[in-house]
Amino acid sequence: MDKAEFDRFADAYDEQHRANIAVSGEGPEYFAEYKIKCLRQIVDRNQLKVSQICDFGSGIGNSIPFFLRFFPEAALTSSDVSERSLALGKQRYPDAGESMLIEKDRIPCESGRFDVVFSACVFHHIPHDEHVAWLRELHRITRQGGLIAVFEHNPLNPLTVHAVNTCPFDENARLVFPRDLARRLQASGWSSPQVQYSLFFPRALAWLRPIEGMLGWLPFGAQYVALARKS
Repeated sequence: MDKAEFDRFADAYDEQHRANIAVSGEGPEYFAEYKIKCLRQIVDRNQLKVSQICDFGSGIGNSIPFFLRFFPEAALTSSDVSERSLALGKQRYPDAGESMLIEKDRIPCESGRFDVVFSACVFHHIPHDEHVAWLRELHRITRQGGLIAVFEHNPLNPLTVHAVNTCPFDENARLVFPRDLARRLQASGWSSPQVQYSLFFPRALAWLRPIEGMLGWLPFGAQYVALARKS
């Protein structure tokens, strides 16, 4: 999907996304909160001080209220190739920080600015042969010792694959295998990449969700996060 397609889907994104994930019993808010809460746990576990966060591929800003809740001490920069998506995010959350339009092959900010770079289900929209270049660009804008957290759909989970295959704005998506993303992180200069799986239980089995934190090694969660540091 290119910039024009993202702009075209921006206004209908929330409605289509909500319909597409209805089988899980949850809405977009649940999944957005899940990721940012997970990121908070990762940051705390790594004892990382966070004052600047970049949301790479922020879309219409679904993660913004959860960044504000779980990272109240940090300045948030929402970045995307879609000008319309950024405008909608700003309209929904006018006081949520800076918006940054990504053009061509560069993120328009200085090197070493961010403590954390976050990306949620973006890389399956980027051609795989461009992954290393974008991960290298994210490495550039991250400070020494900073963290990258890339959340992606798990192609080993059949329900996830079905959801992607039936989603209008995922028509051109190509899912990313965790081992490939970890290898590309390393190739782009990131250190010690690791993968953690998540989202194992739908709402009907919500009583089992407290144990999800112990299942990060199991490669059948609906999503995963690939983590690495800038050494």
